[in-house]
Amino acid sequence: MVKNSLYPRLYYELLFAGSSLMLGMGLSGAFLPILSWELDPTGLLVGFVTSAWFLARIFTELPSGLLSDMLGRRRLALFGLTVSLVGTLMCASSHFIHQLILGRALWGLGAAFFFTNNTALIFDMFEPSVRGKALGTLQAIEFLGSLVGTPLGAVSATFFGYYSVFYVASLMTLLSFFVAFLSKGLKQATSSQRERHTSISICEALKGLRSWALLVACLAIMTRMLVTHGVMLTVFQLYLNQVLSYDVALIGLIMGVRTAGFCAATFLSGRLTDRLGLRPVITVGLLVEGICLCLYTMTNSLTYVIVVGLLEGFGGGAIWLTLSILLSRAVPARMRGSAVGLFRTFMALGGILGPVIFMFVYDSIGRSVPFLAGAALLMTNLPLVVSVRKRHMLEVTSP
Repeated sequence: MVKNSLYPRLYYELLFAGSSLMLGMGLSGAFLPILSWELDPTGLLVGFVTSAWFLARIFTELPSGLLSDMLGRRRLALFGLTVSLVGTLMCASSHFIHQLILGRALWGLGAAFFFTNNTALIFDMFEPSVRGKALGTLQAIEFLGSLVGTPLGAVSATFFGYYSVFYVASLMTLLSFFVAFLSKGLKQATSSQRERHTSISICEALKGLRSWALLVACLAIMTRMLVTHGVMLTVFQLYLNQVLSYDVALIGLIMGVRTAGFCAATFLSGRLTDRLGLRPVITVGLLVEGICLCLYTMTNSLTYVIVVGLLEGFGGGAIWLTLSILLSRAVPARMRGSAVGLFRTFMALGGILGPVIFMFVYDSIGRSVPFLAGAALLMTNLPLVVSVRKRHMLEVTSP
């Protein structure tokens, strides 16, 4: 394991491949709900376009983590990138909403296999004392791809049409595949993993996942994904377009600024967590994001919305990164792939239900209500986070 600031080559290869994939994923972020609405203005179907990203993953996240522990990281990563490529090409040729839903499902399924292995590899490579910094830096730079992709995709869609963006996403996914396929470090890490971890059964893996800290991390990520994908990645764009009358280019700018806050938080919160501990950083993240959700409904000023978006993204990034670190300390090393799979299963559940639930609320109850309900839902995590003590974690190096 790495114990200092000298990161292996594999780290940078994972960073490059993940950033390329995130860039492709971010390209459609500004207009996807609007495109879905144009294909079919049925609220539930628009919600399903977003939730389809997680639809297939709900059944495969945990198995992918188990397979990652038993078969090795490389095979699952390459398989995931291949499935993602098929999904992007299906989205590029979709002129019916049901085909767009299927393409999004395949795209999300493939991304799940890749990022499950990506996270587990970081846990494998780094000691707990530097893991927060390494993971925070990796995810911050990966999300820079989304930061660049969202406004770039909005501008491209304005001039070249929505579907051209999906072809660019296919190209970025293909680039990620080649980087992973040619990586010698990924091959060596897989061989080293097999030597280090003995074969485990599914029953043994599931027994190893009994941990209060892991359960808290899973519940927190599920509620956050309900809000993120239900409100911020589905309702928010429609709210900006239909209520505030912003065009796609402005929406892309707002989403890009929000992602900038997210990137800054993932970069900084890993370092803060290594120094201050997990609970303070998660608590601040929840409070900031919850307050900002309420603030979105209070004005139609572009400057105001941009500032709130930056802060809301920062809060969300702090939550995302610290929950990942909590996950890494909740289970033994040989169960990390399985733990990541369980964590991402709860994440997928939130991603599936959130868009459908909050689109129903947006259509049927009121267009500001999803933001207030989302803030209340985030606050339910505060007592859970406070309940986690040092005795619940296996690897503790920070106060």
